[in-house]
Amino acid sequence: MRAELVSIVMPAYNCSAYIRETIESVLRQSYPYWELIVVDDCSSDNTRDIVSEYMKEDSRIRYFSLEKRSGVVAARTKATDEARGKYIAFLDSDDLWYPEKLKKQISFMQENGYAFTCTSYEKVNEKGEPLGKIIHSVPKADYNRVLLDCPIGNSTVIYDTEKLGKCRGPNIKRRNDYALWLRILHREPYVYGLPDILMQYRVRAGSISSKKIPLIRYHWILYRDIEKLSVFRSIFHIAYWCLIKVLKIK
Repeated sequence: MRAELVSIVMPAYNCSAYIRETIESVLRQSYPYWELIVVDDCSSDNTRDIVSEYMKEDSRIRYFSLEKRSGVVAARTKATDEARGKYIAFLDSDDLWYPEKLKKQISFMQENGYAFTCTSYEKVNEKGEPLGKIIHSVPKADYNRVLLDCPIGNSTVIYDTEKLGKCRGPNIKRRNDYALWLRILHREPYVYGLPDILMQYRVRAGSISSKKIPLIRYHWILYRDIEKLSVFRSIFHIAYWCLIKVLKIK
């Protein structure tokens, strides 16, 4: 296994209740060749102070603050611009990685020559307690498969910048991670899924991703304005998403 730098992109906004635990999950990684880039979207809590504590102890942690509140896409873009690694990984400021996450996933990519990968993950509540829900990765998915129901967890993704360049998502308030994966799949034919459960996704009451119905509008923007799908195809994908996510028939 080759030792290559992984740049971990972490946008943060008023996440002081969780970011300490998230950073600790990075520090526990068995793969030591990483840099953590935290971009603060003008938090009003003590996020900066918490990150500063860790920066004093570990020079691999870097902190930036946006000049004005700009949203998660701007924060991720800033972190991507600052990234120095061959690989870019994503980690939301309230999610958690298992200690072998980077080691197993980088090995998976290097052994198979993959440029874009994700892993399986489990859902936990605000206290970090398992909810008994595992989201299994798809072994191999192309653009059309991801378009159908996006089987990719944001904090599980790693991609290779030497093969794909630095990938930046469109500036939409919601479904921006989904939009980024689709954009990457315009460059790379497949995303490959490692079956191991290597991340915990924290389900928080009132979070953007927990509010399903308002997301329909953003799906329309994504399908029609960004991906330029036909009206019929856009309606089909929104209807399918509603069935599996809102009505939970799948």
